[in-house]
Amino acid sequence: MQQPPFEVDSPPMRTGVRTVAITGASGSLGRELLRCWHRRGAALVALSHGDRPLQLSDADGQPIPLRQVRWQVGREVELEGLLRQVDVLVLNHGVNVHAARDAAAVERSLEVNALSAWRLMELYAAVAPRSADGPKPELWLNTSEAEIQPAFSPLYEISKRLAGQLLSLRALDLGGPDGPLRLRRLVLGPFRSELNPHGPMAPGWVAAAILWQAELGLDLIIVTINPLVVVVMPLAALARRLYLGLFSRSPDR
Repeated sequence: MQQPPFEVDSPPMRTGVRTVAITGASGSLGRELLRCWHRRGAALVALSHGDRPLQLSDADGQPIPLRQVRWQVGREVELEGLLRQVDVLVLNHGVNVHAARDAAAVERSLEVNALSAWRLMELYAAVAPRSADGPKPELWLNTSEAEIQPAFSPLYEISKRLAGQLLSLRALDLGGPDGPLRLRRLVLGPFRSELNPHGPMAPGWVAAAILWQAELGLDLIIVTINPLVVVVMPLAALARRLYLGLFSRSPDR
């Protein structure tokens, strides 16, 4: 019998503040996003696959309170109860199989990078808390600049582009003025992490830039050292939206 997600050293959730859940929380960017949201007074939920306690401290060395929840790709539905309490869901998990191209690598890349994100997006749209006088619940998806340029990892590119396409497609119904969610796309260049120790951008700087652009009201958030991505990505996103809007139909039709 499958066990439900379990929590590690979880303090009680605070009320009266925005609750932010971040997948891939134990990675370098996940940890920095948690720190940035903590500085903004959010109640934090760290979603990770490992059961090792995640211990973070702020700039003064004080421990950051967070609720750590373990989950697994393919069992997203088990997070339904938790997602009912979340105001912002940041989908930051991913995998890079590098040069592998065997069947297992294909399945893993598609499941983790694209299909899991799509399932969580659909689940969150169905259960996210809504308030008549408050802001919409938000879903942020980290697709990376592999959406539009080579990442020297074919399956990473394929799966991230699929994730971006699915976000664009479902945004026609789930986003916009009449949709249940505010959707934000994170298009990030290479930053230092366990997967990419030679990334030129510091994860703390990337996390701060993400939240700064979100506070400006941007839904397409681009953090990169490549100016071509800044020019091409908005055009690609617009073209994709127009194409999908013309050649797909609303479920209400």
